[in-house]
Amino acid sequence: MIRVASLDEIPDGGAHRVEIDGEEIAIVRAGAVLYAISDICSHEHFHLSDGEVDVDELSIECPKHGSAFGLEDGQPRSLPAVLPVRTYGVREEGGDVFVEVLNPTAATA
Repeated sequence: MIRVASLDEIPDGGAHRVEIDGEEIAIVRAGAVLYAISDICSHEHFHLSDGEVDVDELSIECPKHGSAFGLEDGQPRSLPAVLPVRTYGVREEGGDVFVEVLNPTAATA
């Protein structure tokens, strides 16, 4: 696990962009729960962290074309995106936020 931010940097109901070894990741805060998802839309290279978070639906919307992705599984919930985005392990400990980035070949789908 790699420390990426303090909890105070992540707005409730919003996203915060971080980068780990060249991977751009959006950390999303929905109340007491954190999610980590690829920050790059699978439809077109655009930052999901600039989009709107829906805490009721647990999704984030790409601001470019409106594709929404599930925060828990990265699956697209609306067109034009048809491919999922990667999700990551995330946890908060003592006010610090940590993300786990596994080797993609070792990750499970």
